[in-house]
Amino acid sequence: MRAIVWTMLGVGMTLVPTTAQAQTYGSSAFPICLQTYGRDGGYISCEYASMGQCRSSAMGRAAAQCITNPYFNSSGRALRRSQH
Repeated sequence: MRAIVWTMLGVGMTLVPTTAQAQTYGSSAFPICLQTYGRDGGYISCEYASMGQCRSSAMGRAAAQCITNPYFNSSGRALRRSQH
């Protein structure tokens, strides 16, 4: 009976992936991100200052959408402007 349990645990452990990739949003300096979907899993690129700018980049792509950057650091951006 123990042999069966150990065999099942061994098989189960080989099916568990050893590493996981986390999606990063890239920069926290921009408020808008472009999220694309594809066979490779897609990506998120946060380099847009406005929703309109992002939409123009997404235009013509079958699976793309513009989203707000949940990690946008508005206080850091305002600080950089005041330093100039």
